[in-house]
Amino acid sequence: MKWTGLNDLREMFLSFFESKGHTRLPSFPLIPQGDKSLLLINSGMAPLKKYFLGQATPPNTRVTTCQKCIRTPDIERVGKTARHGTYFEMLGNFSFGDYFKDEATAWAWEFITKVLELPEDKLWISIYEEDDETFDVWTKKIGISPERIVRLGKEDNFWEHGSGPCGPCSEIYFDRGPEHGCGSPDCKVGCECDRFVEFWNLVFSQFDHDGNGHYERMEKPNIDTGMGLERLACIMQGVDNLFEVDTVQNIMKRISEIAHVTYGDNEKTDVSLRVITDHIRSTTFMIADGVSPSNEGRGYVLRRLLRRAARHGRLLNVHEPFLYKVVDTVVEENKAAYPELVEKADYIKKVVKNEEEAFNNTIGKGMDILMQLIDKASTDEIRTLSGAEAFKLYDTYGFPIDLTQEIVAEKGITVDVEEFEEYMREQRERARESHRAKAGSSWASEMLELPDMGTKFTGYETLVSDGKIQALLVDGKPADMATADQDIIVLLDETPFYTESGGQVSDKGILQGPHGVMRVKEMKKVPSGQIIHIGYVKEGTISNGEKITAKVDVNRRKSIMRNHTAAHLLQAALRNILGDHVHQAGQLVNKMAVRFDFTHFEPVSPVQLREIEKQINEKIMDCLPVLNYETDIDSARKKGAMALFSEKYGDRVRVVEIGDYSIELCGGTHVKNTGELGLFKIVSESSVAAGVRRIEAVTGLGFLYAVDKAQNDLMEASVVLKTTPAELSHRCEALLAELKDKDREIAILNSKLASGQLEKLFENIKRVDGVAIITANIGGAGIDALRLMGDKIKDHDPMACALLCGGDGEKQNFLCVVGPEAVKKGVHAGKIVKEAAAKTGGKGGGRPDSAMAGVGDPFLVDEAMALVEELVKVQIEK
Repeated sequence: MKWTGLNDLREMFLSFFESKGHTRLPSFPLIPQGDKSLLLINSGMAPLKKYFLGQATPPNTRVTTCQKCIRTPDIERVGKTARHGTYFEMLGNFSFGDYFKDEATAWAWEFITKVLELPEDKLWISIYEEDDETFDVWTKKIGISPERIVRLGKEDNFWEHGSGPCGPCSEIYFDRGPEHGCGSPDCKVGCECDRFVEFWNLVFSQFDHDGNGHYERMEKPNIDTGMGLERLACIMQGVDNLFEVDTVQNIMKRISEIAHVTYGDNEKTDVSLRVITDHIRSTTFMIADGVSPSNEGRGYVLRRLLRRAARHGRLLNVHEPFLYKVVDTVVEENKAAYPELVEKADYIKKVVKNEEEAFNNTIGKGMDILMQLIDKASTDEIRTLSGAEAFKLYDTYGFPIDLTQEIVAEKGITVDVEEFEEYMREQRERARESHRAKAGSSWASEMLELPDMGTKFTGYETLVSDGKIQALLVDGKPADMATADQDIIVLLDETPFYTESGGQVSDKGILQGPHGVMRVKEMKKVPSGQIIHIGYVKEGTISNGEKITAKVDVNRRKSIMRNHTAAHLLQAALRNILGDHVHQAGQLVNKMAVRFDFTHFEPVSPVQLREIEKQINEKIMDCLPVLNYETDIDSARKKGAMALFSEKYGDRVRVVEIGDYSIELCGGTHVKNTGELGLFKIVSESSVAAGVRRIEAVTGLGFLYAVDKAQNDLMEASVVLKTTPAELSHRCEALLAELKDKDREIAILNSKLASGQLEKLFENIKRVDGVAIITANIGGAGIDALRLMGDKIKDHDPMACALLCGGDGEKQNFLCVVGPEAVKKGVHAGKIVKEAAAKTGGKGGGRPDSAMAGVGDPFLVDEAMALVEELVKVQIEK
């Protein structure tokens, strides 16, 4: 056993299993491909599920991989212990109905004892307690002493997840010696101490579980093994944890250099160093695989990790952006296995730096508020931060809940997570309702009875082709015939209809049969791989087995092709004008427009937008040829073809080449010549997420529609403002000046109104321990008028506490103000207004001296105001 670097261990493992007839596959992207059950790839087996479930055919029945993985359930423990991390690599060898236990165990033993030369007297084996078959394999065929095999229960050594393939496991452990143990005489494999390290898990998928306790032996069982690369490196390098492994330690050294601290000198700084080291590894790989920071999904995971790392940088007294400087070290340590990191390094650094800067812009004010909340919570008996306060920190200042929890926990304070989750549920429900309203309904069934066959796509060459119906479904079930107005699904042996992919929407059109016509509304590729036509019988009948003529809606397809080619021109122009950091982050191409999302960190200026338009229209006028062809992936890369970050490409790819201006990998449909686009016009530019911008543009007839609409809008606005299009801007300037004058008049009137009512408000006040209690319902007073009156009350009497109510139209609001002397006595405007609003069914809160809330039921306002005297009394007594 000799010291071996992590990168060498990876290559040794993969090469070993290649020598055993395995096909080495590159790591799949961290964004799951075609699997909505996972947010991020979290195991070596996860991207191979489709092969285990028979949904796709593997390139070989034997496969080996080193898979990038992200796991975040224990994110709050990362750094606090030396064990936990969010990013790791999983080595694995897999058999899809090929070899089984004999070979899996023999090769595992050969690799660790002959290749790695681990001493056999340091190795232990665990098996499932009822798995005598595996016991015999290890003892009789491999020659392991029975004394070195430990039987464990189903929870430890039987892998299953609901129904489906499952089976017993066998784990291999390394004994680090009694000095790493707990000292108990019962210390053995399975103990929670650090002595016995489980580093390789062999899963024997030999049963099919029906979910009700019945296990059927599979005719062709599978092998799924997993070995943590970092954990193996710890053993081979004789270190205690992953942060001391060579490649990880080099990343930590770079962070220590920036922060001017040394690992091992201080436990607090060690925690921060571990957090930053782990999180920058995770985020570098996530961004490289196409994840962008956002407030939901995997983008939120990325943002959490970056912000947690940035916050720990501040704990190390690094207050300026610094994480992006560490990316180069992460790339350097991993480029041997992941050369794409080198290509994307500049982009990764820009995303990281942009997110750091955005967080720095909000964290200062957010931390000030959080410190105030901590001070307030520290004086409360329950020492808890409310969910409403935590949600505001998240929603307004970008503090992930776990970051807030971590910070307040340092002061011995907890967060009301249940209340926070309630606010989050309300926000998500609002988002879902909005999505439902926009999305409508569409075919979504994945459980269709379809024959196992493919469909030849002819739509690159023609928009009309003959085919044969291979399957006909009515209401999702096989049928021989469908009649007029019935919704149906049809599977053809070949079709010119494009299926939505790469941002290009599906074709529409008709299937013309001998006895009827089907209107095709949508195309879809189902999980099992077939391409289906979804629509209804327009007239006559459609029967299974019939020969039909498939006709794509020509005008619609041509519009889509114009916009798709425009998307390629747009990306090239953006990179020319904004810089090479620009990459596609998403797109939608339909007959009306092209919507193109791209990586960029600031709004595109009007001057830049005009230059982009000009450059694209010049290429259109040049009538450049558009070549759309198939080639091998290596040839395409040599020609400089651009590819999507998150897309996984096979050996054969389609390339779209526009003169010498643009070359991209793309499976979509395109025009033959840029002149077919007519003209190109950008209609909007906006922000989608941090570091991602969106441009919407039109071509062809869409350009004419946009011009017509702009002219109509201009005419309508001119009519409303009683002017001409030529004078419209001058008229708008004059109106704005008038409005400013009126705003000043309104402010003066509000001031007079407030002053006029002030004396009346103080005529019949009550006092509680010297605090003047004022309540008033001022009908028609807007928020600005209420605030003005509140300020005058505080100026008039520093011992005043006033609850005012007013509103414009149907919406009413409470304002509570407390003078500075009353605040010193313990009177708190935020708490008073919260209680008062709750009486009416409203919500709100705020600072001790001023706070607002919404009114629920306006008929309960008087009852709410009646609470003020008692609330003040309770606060003063406390």
